[in-house]
Amino acid sequence: MGKQGAGKGGDRDRGVSRRTLFIGGAAAAVGVGLLARSDLAHMWWQVPGVDKPRTAGAVDFKGAQWVAAAAANWRRADRPADYPIDRVIVHVTQGSYSSTLRVFKDPWHGAAAHYVVRKDGHIAQMIRELDVAFHAGNKDYNQRSVGIEHEGFVDRPEDFTDAMYEASARLTAEICRRYGFPPDREHVIGHVEVPGTDHTDPGPHWDWDRYMRLVRAAHKRAGSAKA
Repeated sequence: MGKQGAGKGGDRDRGVSRRTLFIGGAAAAVGVGLLARSDLAHMWWQVPGVDKPRTAGAVDFKGAQWVAAAAANWRRADRPADYPIDRVIVHVTQGSYSSTLRVFKDPWHGAAAHYVVRKDGHIAQMIRELDVAFHAGNKDYNQRSVGIEHEGFVDRPEDFTDAMYEASARLTAEICRRYGFPPDREHVIGHVEVPGTDHTDPGPHWDWDRYMRLVRAAHKRAGSAKA
């Protein structure tokens, strides 16, 4: 998050409500045939009665604990079919693990990340990767990224433990492999690097060299295991 207690209402990037999209003569006059195919791909979730199958409590990263974020803090999607994923964005919570889960479950907070990593390496998944989380403060980056929060404060290097780095690196490596983008600093970035952000996380004490070594090693191990 990078700013303690800061809401991210600008991340909401909501689409038109299902009811609004299909009520009124304008929608009928335009006709589905005139809509771009890409627009239709992005709008499936707005169609009344149309839902992609979901398994309650399912996680994308083995070993993660499912803790659902409030529905107001993310948007349904069908990534990467509708929005390709090519980024991991690293955050620091500016708070404890428990307080982070609490605010991400609060619909008034206006933001949440896909994952939260605790100091001991435990990982909670709060939003499915196929959905768009409001975490980056930038609509385009929200649509194309997976957000990972890390328990702690940007000015306390002791918060970034060995267990946290290692667990987060395994998670990031798997995301890179799943969506086919390289484990490098162009595709694994900090919240501070998102265009237009006013956040500073993960801050000057986050050890990027160490973290990316761990990510690349985990990525390579996973590739060897599948060979």
